[in-house]
Amino acid sequence: MERRIGTLMMIGFIAAFVTVSTLERDALARAGGGKSFGNKGSRSYSRPVAPPAQPSPAQQMQPRQSPMTPPPYQQPQPAGGGFFRSMAGGIVGGMLGGMLFRSLGFGGGGWGGGFGGSGIGLFEIILLVGIGYLIYRFVRGRKEESVPGGGMYGQGSFGQSSSPGYQSPSYTPYQAPVAPPPQVEDLDTGIGHIRQMDPLFSEERFCDQVMDIFFKIQGAWMNRDLAPASGLLTAEMKRNFQGDIDNLLREKRVNRLENIAVRNVEIVEAWQEQGQDYITALIYANLLDYTTDDATGQVVAGSKTDPVKFEEYWTFTRQVGNNPWQLSAIEQK
Repeated sequence: MERRIGTLMMIGFIAAFVTVSTLERDALARAGGGKSFGNKGSRSYSRPVAPPAQPSPAQQMQPRQSPMTPPPYQQPQPAGGGFFRSMAGGIVGGMLGGMLFRSLGFGGGGWGGGFGGSGIGLFEIILLVGIGYLIYRFVRGRKEESVPGGGMYGQGSFGQSSSPGYQSPSYTPYQAPVAPPPQVEDLDTGIGHIRQMDPLFSEERFCDQVMDIFFKIQGAWMNRDLAPASGLLTAEMKRNFQGDIDNLLREKRVNRLENIAVRNVEIVEAWQEQGQDYITALIYANLLDYTTDDATGQVVAGSKTDPVKFEEYWTFTRQVGNNPWQLSAIEQK
């Protein structure tokens, strides 16, 4: 049995190792390798904020509630019958004490006459039954008070009376105003700031530039030569790409990209900081992505027939003003 368990553990370890090795090998597929890296300034460790979706007509018809409106005050339910309940408790206690006193032989012949002048008579039995019933009603009343919606008024909410003309007083407790949380600069505001220093900036033209840069970088990646795309990359991105290309050259492999189709490019973030413009675009594309061996030409990763679809956030930066854009980060959606 122990040998079988050891064998199964070894098989699992080998399978996990092969899986991890395969993932690491496939990570070199396409430019960027399906991983996140680069620099986005102060937003390097935050996810891109996509534009909010437009509400549906049904949602637009629903009334909105202000977040600063305090919740309605719920009047606590009074514990009705306090005086009579206390008096009944005192009487019952006195009766029980008297019965105990007489049962110890200090009384003169049973309170209710008893049978034979001693012991518990019929009246005491009736009294005990009545006491038990009072205790039952008391316990039951306490349970009803602890259930929301139930109460002495017989209404579905607290503070409502069944008596006609009675209205519960309304209270509005003081609630200190809460400062709204700091919000990230929205897309329109960010583009407006960029346009202040570059009046000719156009979102449509920028998306066209993103497509051109995307194709040029993918071509340089496939040719294992970053020289044609050197001006389109920041220094950090250049180092990352070159490290992956050096691995391909060392392993004598080529990552081939064919039938590249960019289906959509959408700007999702725009901001400025420290004299730099930043814009993040969501790229949705598909392509044939596979890796071949230099010597044999055989496919060692990917597929020549099954296209790969992917969505990635590409962030571009430049000095404020009408200057060329450079790729500074890639993030996986």
